[in-house]
Amino acid sequence: QVQLVESGGGLVQAGGSLRLSCAASGRTFSSYAMGWFRQAPGKEREFVATISWSGGSTNYAVSVKGRFTISRDNAKNTVYLQMNSLRPEDTAVHYCAVVSPVSGKPDSWGQGTQVTVSS
Repeated sequence: QVQLVESGGGLVQAGGSLRLSCAASGRTFSSYAMGWFRQAPGKEREFVATISWSGGSTNYAVSVKGRFTISRDNAKNTVYLQMNSLRPEDTAVHYCAVVSPVSGKPDSWGQGTQVTVSS
């Protein structure tokens, strides 16, 4: 089983930046792809970004491409999400997840961290 703990959320003005972190334990972190997802009030959880086990391959949702950067440090068992040029529509609880190598879908979640962007 894996434990994921997100941090770094908060309140920021539109145009500002935040860096989210997700610390993992209990699993061979470097063997798995990781992802960030988010859920706004009244909406379904949506994909934000994923990164391969090595960090050599990344994917982004169209809505965040060019503004957000996902990265990882396998020595620290941590995955990051650098968020720049934030918009009010980025307001959501942001979750990190382990991506199953079998299904390609997230199968372990953290508790989430709230990101609020004011206009």
